[in-house]
Amino acid sequence: MYFKQILTPGLGCFSYVIGCPAAREMVVVDPKRDVQDYLDISREEGMRITGVIDTHVHADHVSGAHELKSLTGCEIMMFETSPVRFKFTPLKEGRKLTIGNAGLEVLHTPGHTPDALSLLVTDFSRGEEPWLILTGDVLFVGDIGRPDLVGGARLDEQVSNLYNSLYVKLAKYPDHLEVFPAHGAGSLCGRGMSSKPNSTLGFERRHNPMLTFDNFESFRLAMSQSFPARPKSFSHIIATNAAGATLLERCPIDLAMEPDRFEQKMLAGAVVIDVRNTASFAGYHIPGSLNIGFEPSLANWVGMVVEPEADLLLVVDSSDDYERMRTELHRIGYDTIHGYLKGGISAWVYSGRPVDRLSIDSAQEVQSQLEQGKPLSLVDVRTPGELAQGRIPGARHVPLSDILAGRFDLNEDEHHILYCASGYRSNIAASYLQRHGFWDVRALAGGFTAWDRAGYAVEK
Repeated sequence: MYFKQILTPGLGCFSYVIGCPAAREMVVVDPKRDVQDYLDISREEGMRITGVIDTHVHADHVSGAHELKSLTGCEIMMFETSPVRFKFTPLKEGRKLTIGNAGLEVLHTPGHTPDALSLLVTDFSRGEEPWLILTGDVLFVGDIGRPDLVGGARLDEQVSNLYNSLYVKLAKYPDHLEVFPAHGAGSLCGRGMSSKPNSTLGFERRHNPMLTFDNFESFRLAMSQSFPARPKSFSHIIATNAAGATLLERCPIDLAMEPDRFEQKMLAGAVVIDVRNTASFAGYHIPGSLNIGFEPSLANWVGMVVEPEADLLLVVDSSDDYERMRTELHRIGYDTIHGYLKGGISAWVYSGRPVDRLSIDSAQEVQSQLEQGKPLSLVDVRTPGELAQGRIPGARHVPLSDILAGRFDLNEDEHHILYCASGYRSNIAASYLQRHGFWDVRALAGGFTAWDRAGYAVEK
């Protein structure tokens, strides 16, 4: 049996290839939208892609199922009741698929979504019992899937489904069964996933806090606590996956634009995303642009800040950066990417067009202003969980998700200094506020990490 786990950086998504070189066939489970990795494996290992299985209708990334079908002619398979608007091969509970020495058995494991499935995987060359299970989004390493994405009206039903899938259905299987989930650290489909890419049922039963409850009521109470903020992109991604994603070759693309063409698109309403680092953006940037730089969770933050249907323009340092960013955006369903500024920000500056700046203050400068009694509005944009590390004395807590949702009462005329853990999120927040009319916003260089390491006072 051939088995390979493939990580999608930034989104924390795992996809899988299962096949048999002797039979020259393989299937792909939960594929990302850019499918070259699977095509490379198919070519290098001499296995034809005969099928693709989505364990559920994904909310955090666009499926590559239709790309693979278009390129290879493979069939798309999902659980029989999946709410999609395209033809697929329905998989029932207990259905068994054989790919040479590899065997797959379908389990219906609702909870994250009502129509989710897991796959028991057997290597017949080694034995007749399952070796591992692909759990989709029902069970992660160190966590379980969030049940709230289908809406509040079905939350109680989903919590009950989740409990039954985890505590009843999976309870039938032995501790040594290996667990390979559809997501890992960085995903917003859970609350506290481990960075380890796989586990065993036995280890999760002993150490996953969501599998240690004695009864359903205790489990239900734990599931009533808050979940990670839902990005703007999730509803759009669900709708895209339910309809069947547009093939990438059909997505609009103008590529490199001279400043005048770029400005025309801006004036027509396109959103400008500047992917440069925080210091470069602070030096000068196009007025109204948003700073969302390359980092592991870039796609999640784009999904928080930008409407999925928006026309997008990018400011990048190179065409390679543009291609990288375009791939990241396509993975989460942001398809109307019209191109990037040819020559980068320098071309904009040399064309004589206006620029804005975003001041970045060091920890020492902020401390000096506090000692001098200058009026400051310190705004901590980290998550509630991060506050356990402490905060700068006198800082207000306004999570980035609240700022992006408009849930704040900051005065436009105050001098605001925003900080997060490292400076990445505070630049997003500051550029967002600047775009919405706040003229005196700054970011703390290095964030709370720099402040703490400088040895200044911390309020617990």
